[in-house]
Amino acid sequence: MPTTKRLDSGGWPQGWRQRTAVMGVINVTPDSFSDGGRFLASERALAEAQRQLNRGADVLDLGAQSTRPGAEEVGAEEELRRLLPALKSIRQHCPEALISIDTFLAPVAAKALDAGANWINDVSGGRRDPDLLRVVADVGCPVVLMHSRGDSRTMDQLTTYADVVADVKEALLERSEAALQAGVDESQIIWDPGLGFAKTHEQNLQLLRDLEQLTAGPRPVLIGPSRKRFIGAVLDEPRPKARLWGTAAVACRCAQAGAAVLRVHDVGPISQTLRMAAALW
Repeated sequence: MPTTKRLDSGGWPQGWRQRTAVMGVINVTPDSFSDGGRFLASERALAEAQRQLNRGADVLDLGAQSTRPGAEEVGAEEELRRLLPALKSIRQHCPEALISIDTFLAPVAAKALDAGANWINDVSGGRRDPDLLRVVADVGCPVVLMHSRGDSRTMDQLTTYADVVADVKEALLERSEAALQAGVDESQIIWDPGLGFAKTHEQNLQLLRDLEQLTAGPRPVLIGPSRKRFIGAVLDEPRPKARLWGTAAVACRCAQAGAAVLRVHDVGPISQTLRMAAALW
């Protein structure tokens, strides 16, 4: 199945920063919150990658460690055992694809980059394994620094903020400074406010309402709202896969606020949503 070339120089999506790009989620895990187990087999991960690329994905985000609340951490060896077959297959069959790896462990980041990954997406922003920032610096690849607190088992108890938007921004500045001190170039850093990570439903909504406080700065901002619990809370919808329309509404808000990337499961519908939003704002 052919895929469309989406890379320009520097490993960024075509039209970077001129529109909201789409990052498609591919979880090679048995326990992710909405699609765990679907893409554990490398052939299924490849088929999903090709489908997402053909439906408008600018970046593919592969993850082999679930970060849902309560998830058990499996360690670098198991993460790599799950990840590398899918990554190598996608790289072989989709040579022009831009591939991000969702990991907070330096050994996983290093081996994934050696195997052809382009970005690292760290939900801990370099907190959990500071060596990851040095790996990124050595390679010179883009890195997503996400705001979070604690880990999958503790984050739901760490939701106290004086001002959630200001506090998240301050924490992202601190993580960015740590990255710069590790040798990461300023141009490599992407921010993610971490919707659903150590935030209540209302705090997630407040971050979206005040998103310009993050996007007005020089760093590109990635938002990951797809199918999350706060959307379910607003819509009274317990089924993650049934939260598409809520995710689409959030996508419009992110486009309006100038987000650089939207990380989603439903690539086709959200790509269309963003194209329409671009015609309106």
